Amino acid sequence: MTTKTDEELRRALLDAIGAVAPDARGSAIPGDADVRDQLELDSMDFLRVLVGLKERLGVDVPEADAPRLVTLDGAVAYLRGRLGQ
Repeated sequence: MTTKTDEELRRALLDAIGAVAPDARGSAIPGDADVRDQLELDSMDFLRVLVGLKERLGVDVPEADAPRLVTLDGAVAYLRGRLGQ
């Protein structure tokens, strides 16, 4: 398995978000801000982001873990752990 840097994980997350909310592309999102609030994502949008992460990184995110991915910083830390990095 290829090791991903935090920047690569962040980029994959932003790409997944951008696929669901195209208007968000290029938005400055603070690492500690709730992306759902920042981008007005509803629960279905957020689930689509999680599906996008699976497609991009091969990481299954159980629905119970979804709250750990609501900030960019939290999501990167979670993904790093799930990828065993």
